[in-house]
Formats: sequence, C-alpha cells, structure tokens
Amino acid sequence: MLKENQQTILEKTGSSAINKIETIQELWSGYGSILRVYLSGGQFNSVIVKNIVQPELSNHPRGWDTETSNARKIKSYEVETNWYKNYNDQCDADSRIPKFIHFWENEGEYFILLEDLNDAGFPLRKSNLSLDEINGCLSWLANFHATFLNTDPDGLWEVGTYWHLSTRPDEYQKMDTNDLKKAASKLDHELNNCNYLTLVHGDAKVANFCFGEASNQVAAVDFQYIGAGCGMKDVAYFLGSVLSEDELALLEEELLSTYFKYLRNAVHSKEVKVDFFDLEQGWRRLYPIAWADFTRFLMGWMPTHQKLNRYSDKMVKMALELI
Repeated sequence: MLKENQQTILEKTGSSAINKIETIQELWSGYGSILRVYLSGGQFNSVIVKNIVQPELSNHPRGWDTETSNARKIKSYEVETNWYKNYNDQCDADSRIPKFIHFWENEGEYFILLEDLNDAGFPLRKSNLSLDEINGCLSWLANFHATFLNTDPDGLWEVGTYWHLSTRPDEYQKMDTNDLKKAASKLDHELNNCNYLTLVHGDAKVANFCFGEASNQVAAVDFQYIGAGCGMKDVAYFLGSVLSEDELALLEEELLSTYFKYLRNAVHSKEVKVDFFDLEQGWRRLYPIAWADFTRFLMGWMPTHQKLNRYSDKMVKMALELI
C-alpha cells in the first residue's frame, strides 16, 4: 500500500502506527482486494480497507467478461460507497453493520475505510448454521427491512440484488427457452411493483454475515447490490444459501413465520406506519416469485448449479401459477 494511503488511514483513525497489513480476500473478477490493517496508538486495534481497482482485463471465473458485466461491477462499488456515506448510520444494533470511517481516491484507485467487525465482537464466519443462528440472520434481515421501508434508493440501485433482470441480459440470452424464460418480465414486474418496497441487501448469503459467540449476535457486510425491493428477495436468497432442498421444504413455513414475527416486532418498535397484515400477505405471495426470479438467473448463469433442484422447481411452478 502506498505511503500516502497509509498516512490517510492513520489520520482518519487517529492512530500513531500501522503494525501490519494483511489481505483478507481478493474482490470478485480482479477488481481489487479487502485488507485488514492493524493499528496502534488510537481507538482502533484494526480496520478494514476495501481497495477497488478497475482491472484492464476482467478475469471472471466463469467467463462473464462483457461490457454489461463490467459496467454492473463498477456501478456496484459506486453504490456501496454511497450506501456507507449516506445510509449506514441509520442501522442500529439489531441490524449491525460496520461503521463507515472514510472514503478516498488515489491514482485511479478507490478506498473505503471501515470498522473491523472482528474487533467489534463479530469474529466468526460460518457456512453451516444452527436453527438459532438462522433465526438470528432472519432477525437481522427483518430489522433491516423495517428500518428502510418506503425509503427512496437515491444513489443506490433502483432495483436491488445482483441478479435482477435488467442487469442480466447476457445470462437471460443464454437460457434455454422455457416457461420461466417467457415469464421473466412478468416475475420481475411483480417484484418491482409490489405495494411495499424496502431496501434489500441484495447479496444476503450466509458468507456475508458475521457472527459473535451468541446465536443472536449477527452483523452483515458487502453492500454492492443494495437497492429497492421486496424483502422476500433477501429472505429466499439467504435461506437458499444455508439450507438443502429437503431442509427448505421441511422448514419453509416455520422460517417464514419467524421472519414475519421479527418484522412485525421491528415495525412496531421503530414506529413505522404500515398496514402490516397487508404487507405480510403481499410479501408471502411474492416468496415463490422471488425464488423463481433467482432461478431464472441461475439457469442462464450456471444451469448445473446445486440450487437448481426439486425445491426451486416447486417454487417456479408456484410462481408461474400465481402470475
């Protein structure tokens, strides 16, 4: 890291020295990296730096290197920067996210400086969750959705999630012609024009949640695809990231009821003016439609994906009957 960037980190954190810099992970398709910077002499033991670099040649692991793909990724980092600058301080302890410290640009590279959630009490990353931990993530989503009900996504994605139809023409064209492909626009319209919109995380997979020692200690990261949407898009995507097809079939009703219980409580505690019965009825109807919408993306992007299974087939069938 260049000396001037290190100096910016020291100034913005009130630290006296950088002791170590480590790479946590490379960003998707070669667009930079996420770094952990260890500090001394200030209020932070460590901070996170998201270093964004537009590559001369994108290196997508599945070969999706198109102008559309590149433009989507570049916009996603602009959206994430706007999110941290303008929205993230609205999140409370029930929808915990890293605190924003600073943003700067230097020699064509962009830097987002954030609180390190490891140091803040969320050091665990998990791929398999207990039912209590799943409920903790559903509580996070419910509180997040309640906080941002009816929020104008100014500076964010007009439609949240990384797979929505208008940003995925390449994958749509790759799909075999079938009933789902023919219905794609209708499904997209249903989701984007429901009576109650919130901000959706847009990539709420289990890998983007951080955990503390207790099952209800949950925080989330990675806000590149945040934008307006129905909360079911996050819920369906999250559950699909952590449960097998058999578990989804077995636990669907229980987990949806748990999510809506948390959402009802959050709407009440945050004093959000909304007809909750009408919201729940509308969003429950959109749950299979959200699944079908994501399935449409997968069928074009990776038709052998493990999430294309009996449960997703069932959701597609239900969605097509609903529209």
